[in-house]
Amino acid sequence: MASPGPVTTLHELARIAGVTAATVSRALADNPEIAKATRARIQALAQEHGFQINKAARNLRLGRTGAIGVVLPLGHEAEQHLSDPFFMSLLGPLADEIADRGYDLLLSRVIPKDGRWLDAIVDGGRVDGVILIGQSDQNEVIERVAARYRPMIVWGANAPGQAQVTVGTDNVAGGRMAAEHLLAHGRRRLAFFGNPEIPEFAARHAGFEQALRAAGVEAAALLPVHLTGEASYSAIEDYLASHPAPDGIVAASDVIAMSAVRALAAHGRRVPQDVGVVGYDDVQLAMYTNPSLTTIRQDVVAGARIMVDLLFQRMDGKEVSSVVMPPQLILRDSA
Repeated sequence: MASPGPVTTLHELARIAGVTAATVSRALADNPEIAKATRARIQALAQEHGFQINKAARNLRLGRTGAIGVVLPLGHEAEQHLSDPFFMSLLGPLADEIADRGYDLLLSRVIPKDGRWLDAIVDGGRVDGVILIGQSDQNEVIERVAARYRPMIVWGANAPGQAQVTVGTDNVAGGRMAAEHLLAHGRRRLAFFGNPEIPEFAARHAGFEQALRAAGVEAAALLPVHLTGEASYSAIEDYLASHPAPDGIVAASDVIAMSAVRALAAHGRRVPQDVGVVGYDDVQLAMYTNPSLTTIRQDVVAGARIMVDLLFQRMDGKEVSSVVMPPQLILRDSA
């Protein structure tokens, strides 16, 4: 006798399980309102009978897309790409967290042409929520949209009274920590390399200056370099060709710090003997540079988990607050 074909409808599976179709639907969605044992039994029956829920139909019925938009706004750095080490370090954990929730990730790298780029994303009907990686120079646009669109979380700097919900490290503390480390090792001619038009970098620079003031050290040099490797290397190389080399550098990112080490070597300056260099982010490459990079770590794995959790709470209509994580000084060979 031929075995029966697979179960194809919720009602068929509900009859086999002895529950309602609504209970089956909730159990297969792993809804905690259904008892754990009941969920496990129904999910096992679905697997046994070859039942697969039609996600597209379910999402249409619920008014959802089943997708989360992850957006990289690059208003200040049009040449920056997804292969940037920091982006790569954050995208992997984000993708895992979103997939674990049963959602797809829709990735967009945006070069803003006008002030409506974010409106187009949130109003486009393609995603149920948005995670922005970085504020770039688009903070005004993000604030305006955040005031009306709730299911959005931003990786970036936190500011009092802002509409957007952010996740990130305490950038002021991180910048201060980096400068204090150099000062504690006798460095006195310090420089900050990074563009303060970016909110996170501005906060790091503010912390850097706090440390110098507390130590009674004169104002340091500021070089607002770009984030990409070649552009930052070129700017630092030009700077070193026309200025005395500092004896300590705080870089706003690890990519900039790596460029600084390279440019210093081209000018015959040794790291750390002549110049101490501290980066920011602790991307995976930081431990493999020569010398390995002393840096300020941002815990991107924890950050990804927090961002996704906050986003799904907002999608459920709950109130959430911004999260500021503590930075950590990672000591290696460059400072």
